[in-house]
Amino acid sequence: MSHNHSHEGHGHNHSAVNYNRAFVVSVALNTGFVLIEAIYGIVANSLALLADAGHNLSDVLGLLLAWGASILARRLPTPRRTYGLRRSSILAALLNAILLLVASGAIAWEAIRRFIEPSPVSGGTIIGVAAIGIIINTVSALMFMSGRENDLNIRGAFLHLVADAVVSLGAVLAGIAIVTTGWLWFDPVVSLIIVVVIVVGTWQLLQESVNLVTDAVPAGIEPLAVRTYLTELPGVTGVHDLHIWGMSTTETALTVHLIMPNGHPGDAFLVEVNKQLHDHFSIEHTTIQIEFGNPNYPCVLANEGVV
Repeated sequence: MSHNHSHEGHGHNHSAVNYNRAFVVSVALNTGFVLIEAIYGIVANSLALLADAGHNLSDVLGLLLAWGASILARRLPTPRRTYGLRRSSILAALLNAILLLVASGAIAWEAIRRFIEPSPVSGGTIIGVAAIGIIINTVSALMFMSGRENDLNIRGAFLHLVADAVVSLGAVLAGIAIVTTGWLWFDPVVSLIIVVVIVVGTWQLLQESVNLVTDAVPAGIEPLAVRTYLTELPGVTGVHDLHIWGMSTTETALTVHLIMPNGHPGDAFLVEVNKQLHDHFSIEHTTIQIEFGNPNYPCVLANEGVV
């Protein structure tokens, strides 16, 4: 039996893309805007503006979480934490999703209260302040746009900012409706619509982050296709103890036992398998154990139900 761990040949990079500048600019812009929006929300007595300010505050917290996780993910491994702190990016994505849903619940609760007890609202102030919010959040979101597909943590930050831009747009629409019609119920109605938009946009982030926390196969990787590829390798007569999970929001790991009765195939075989797993399945960190399949020494992990 031979245990082989190889990374050569597929050129993966453990270092996450550095988004420090994007985080600094976004946090600074959104923190300043939260203060402005909260003050004018109180002055205008607008739930839409206060809801936007509250959501922007959760956005700042979410950005700080994502920023901290992106820094921790680049920390080197230690004898105690052999994978480093890559998994912190997964936890940040999960917390970001939870923050968005909690903020949405708070907005919905206050909107329902405003239906029961409507109060005067300054539509003009809402339009002016919320329009600034659209610009700030759109600019901030664009800085994270390129990384949203490959990094769940960056996607969480991106979704926060896009949700804020949508909230601000809703506040502008509410302000226009109030100015033109005088109907105060537009304010809570728009707030509830905003809540639905945020929840729908956050649900997938929540599902994917929960899956990664529980070591599910990352989205976009079909485990049956990986098993089929390994099974069809020359000299392989059996595959078992196959595990695929996310080490972070950007890196995927795999461990597997391959039964090869003709003996160890050599390092060139392992390098090629690692390269193919990287190129075709985006799996960066692989550990392959070679077994001869001797019935006198069966692998205790051969049964699929055994972990």
